[in-house]
Amino acid sequence: MRTANFNGRLVLVLDNGVVDVEKASDGLFSSDPQAVFDRWAEFRHWARSAAATGHQRTPLEERQLGAPVPRPRQVFAVALNYADHVTESATAVPERPAVFTKYPTSLTGPYDTIALPSALVDWEVELVAVIGREAYQVAVPDAWHHVAGLTLGQDLSERGVQLQGPAPQFSLGKSFPGFSPTGPVLVTPDEFDAPDDLALGCSVDGETMQDSRTSQMIFSVSQQIAWISAICPLLPGDLVFTGTPAGVGGARNPRRFLAPGEELRSWIEGIGELRNPLIAGPSYPEGPQAA
Repeated sequence: MRTANFNGRLVLVLDNGVVDVEKASDGLFSSDPQAVFDRWAEFRHWARSAAATGHQRTPLEERQLGAPVPRPRQVFAVALNYADHVTESATAVPERPAVFTKYPTSLTGPYDTIALPSALVDWEVELVAVIGREAYQVAVPDAWHHVAGLTLGQDLSERGVQLQGPAPQFSLGKSFPGFSPTGPVLVTPDEFDAPDDLALGCSVDGETMQDSRTSQMIFSVSQQIAWISAICPLLPGDLVFTGTPAGVGGARNPRRFLAPGEELRSWIEGIGELRNPLIAGPSYPEGPQAA
């Protein structure tokens, strides 16, 4: 099953168009793409029925797609989760998932324009797991049962803010407006032959920057969910950005960052692609100084 946020409304994505969920269900389910995750099991049962797929279909206009999960309560992310990215970052392999947060206000759609606040913005293509039912202290073998689906994301990173001392500011450096484009659709795990082994990558103006497979993760999707949920509950509709492979701009010699006028294209096998034009945005202030 594939769902999307089409003009702000929840739709099923089929081979020959999209079906509006609220209309097809006669109001049983809301048009709000976020609300469905609190009733995910019930929704999946309905979506398998003839009632769901027998309704009028609207042609899919890609530019009308928004973030498939527009207002998650929590957005987690895992750093240094591919061995080749650990190597290029010149750090030690983590003994457990290195978790930080991204703020929901950074979310944007798969084709939206992104404003760059500086000349230090980097790319990080990532598989994103969407939680379908509350997960708290979940064992690794049970973790996939708590996943509603998978989508594609970019963990854009302003390296100046992220790495400034005395303590790194990962959450702030990765949460400027537009720094979390996701989409174009959400795909349930059963749609993949091997959900733990998907090709992913990204390019800048046609030049491939990252090219890998999710099977190269140090900690699998299941292990990440188990680790995070051991400490705090994951709620329906929450997002987990699962890490990025080698090829980021800050690790290149010379370093290479995103620039206005370029297009950042990202892809994951079986999900689709993001195509985000880049423009110059307002620079960030230095912020208050300690007294």
